[in-house]
Amino acid sequence: MIIMEKDATQEQIKYVVDEVKKHGLRADISRGEFRTIIGLVGDESRISFAHLAALPGVKEARMVETPYKLISREYSELFEGKDESHVIEVGDVKIGGDEPVFIAGPCAIESKAQLFRIAEEVKRAGAHVLRGGIFKPRSSVHSFQGLGSLGSEEATEALTWLHDAGQRFGMPVITEVRGESQVDLIAEYVDILQIGARNMYHQDMLSRIARKGKPVLFKRHFGASVEELLSFSEYIAAEGNKDIILCERGIVPVGKGKSYTRYTLDLAAVPVVQKETYLPIIVDPSHAAGRRDLIYSMSCAAIAIGASGLVIEVHYNPAEALVDAQQMITPSELGRVIETCKQINRVVAAGKKKVIAA
Repeated sequence: MIIMEKDATQEQIKYVVDEVKKHGLRADISRGEFRTIIGLVGDESRISFAHLAALPGVKEARMVETPYKLISREYSELFEGKDESHVIEVGDVKIGGDEPVFIAGPCAIESKAQLFRIAEEVKRAGAHVLRGGIFKPRSSVHSFQGLGSLGSEEATEALTWLHDAGQRFGMPVITEVRGESQVDLIAEYVDILQIGARNMYHQDMLSRIARKGKPVLFKRHFGASVEELLSFSEYIAAEGNKDIILCERGIVPVGKGKSYTRYTLDLAAVPVVQKETYLPIIVDPSHAAGRRDLIYSMSCAAIAIGASGLVIEVHYNPAEALVDAQQMITPSELGRVIETCKQINRVVAAGKKKVIAA
C-alpha cells in the first residue's frame, strides 16, 4: 500500500502507478479527501517496497498483512482518514446504512404472473429489493433448473419480466449469475448481480462480473472460512468495483448426529466481518435454515447482531413452488419479519448510542 503525500502532484502519482505496472502489478488508486492511496494488486515480491518509498511524492510504502487489503478497514482508515462503513446505493435503496434492507422474492421465477404477484405482495410487505432466480444451480440434474436452462429466448423473457416487475413496483432487482456465459446478458436487465455460494471460488467469473460496474451480492460458500470469503471478494475489488454486498448463508454443520437445519447459520461471522472490512454484510436465513418455521427467529437474530439486511425467499403458496418449497414464507409472514426486525434495529441502534456516549 503506497500512501502519497497530501500535496503529491498528478505527475508524481502517475509516475508511481507506471512504476508499479512496469513490475507486472496493477494499481488500485483511491483518492480521498485527505490523501491518495495506491494499492498493489498482484505478486508484491516483484517490487521493492524500499524503492517505492523513495519515489517522489510518496509518504510511505506500507505492507498490509491481510490477503484482502483493498476491502480492509485499515485501507479505509488510511484512505479516508476515518473509520466508516461503505454504503452502497442502488436507486433509492441504501445498503449498509442505518436501516436494514430486505431483499425478497421467489427462489425461482416460474411465470410472469407468479413473479408479478409476488413482487406486488413483497413490496406491500416492506421489501426494498426484488429477487428472482432464472438460472438455478441445482444439486440434481433432474431438478427444475429455472427458465434460463430452457434456452436464451426463455431466459431473456424471464429477465425482461424481472426488470419490468422492478420498474412497476419501484424496486431494484437481483438475480444469480450461474456461469461466465450469462454475465453480459444478465447485466443488461438487473441492478445487482448475485454470485451464489457454489461460485464463490470462481475467480475468472468474479473478475468478469466485477467489470460490469454494478453492485455485487457475494455469498459465502458453505465450506468457506470468513478469511476465504473476504479474500475472494478481493478479486471483485481488484477490478475497481467495491460495491460488494457480502452474504452469510450458512455453513456445513459439524457433527455426526441428525441435522435439524440445512446448514448452520454462522451469526458470529457478521460482527467479525464488520471488524475486518468496511463492506456491508447481510444474512440469508432461507438457505441457512431450509425450513420456513425458523425464518422469523433467524431473521430477528441476524438483525440483532448487526446485519445490514436480509435476503428471504417468498411465495404466495409455498407448497406449490417448484424450487425450495420447504423454506419459502408467505408475503404476510415476510411483513411480520420486517416489522419486528425494524423494531429490533431501533433498539440495537439506541443501545449503541448509549455505549458511545458512555
